[in-house]
Amino acid sequence: MQKRRIGSSDLYVSEIGLGCMSLGTDEKKAIRIIHEALERGINYLDTADLYDRGLNEEFVGKAIKGKRDQVILATKVGNRWEAGKDGWFWDPSKKYIKSEVKESLRRLQTDYIDLYQLHGGTIDDPIDETIEAFEELKQEGVIRYYGISSIRPNVIREYVKRSNIVSVMMQYSLLDRRPEEWFPLLREHNISVIARGPVAKGLLTERPLEAASASVKESGYLDYTYEELQTLIPKLKAKTAGHRSFTATALQFCLYDPVVAAAIPGASSIEQLIENINAASAPRLTKEEYEWLRQHTKASVYNMHR
Repeated sequence: MQKRRIGSSDLYVSEIGLGCMSLGTDEKKAIRIIHEALERGINYLDTADLYDRGLNEEFVGKAIKGKRDQVILATKVGNRWEAGKDGWFWDPSKKYIKSEVKESLRRLQTDYIDLYQLHGGTIDDPIDETIEAFEELKQEGVIRYYGISSIRPNVIREYVKRSNIVSVMMQYSLLDRRPEEWFPLLREHNISVIARGPVAKGLLTERPLEAASASVKESGYLDYTYEELQTLIPKLKAKTAGHRSFTATALQFCLYDPVVAAAIPGASSIEQLIENINAASAPRLTKEEYEWLRQHTKASVYNMHR
């Protein structure tokens, strides 16, 4: 599988990564999916301390034992939870980040994290203090690079201006093109986009639209009503049918602009994983296909004051 560089770092990741959040709580199944991903050319695993309250990191740690040198490992911090208590709260403080990273290292069974990401963020955070925590962890060799996972324009702008982030993780797909407004700024500063949610909760896969969740049928998906999806998705599928699967079209749309370093769909089964991986070897989108897909989907923008 082809690899791309994340920003100005020396992290070269497979174009298709594995978003580990969807692995579930069956340890054997989760580890089997991760092993299959590594064997088929994926080298980029993305998890978070919040996923299943640390269990996801534990599964990833067990899966990569003895294979650490094959993996670019990314995790996230900022959503603070405590064992035995319900819920979690936002804590981007230096003290918390520097203590919680030790817990992630323990669960992941490693002594360093390749890409440590702030798992959210608001404009009211102590941003300089948060940056200081990441910079100190870099100096200590605990993390190699850091980034943010955020959809808040004001937060993204501040970290671009004030920090050494190499990546911004954002939800990006044919049905959610909001990140495109940030591509020029990120490209200018040599910061990569990591595209999460690239198949839009399965709407951009071979799965029939009728299998969509009850919430999608009732409320639609972002700017699209369910009725609009019933018209749009068959049209999108028909455009590139015969060239590649619809999943491959969706993933390659995300990867068309080189500012995107990787798309990280989740997989709750080997079959889903293989479908995602096959997208990397399918015929590339032509410029004409890419522009047609853009013309027939909505180019919405973020609320600039968030």
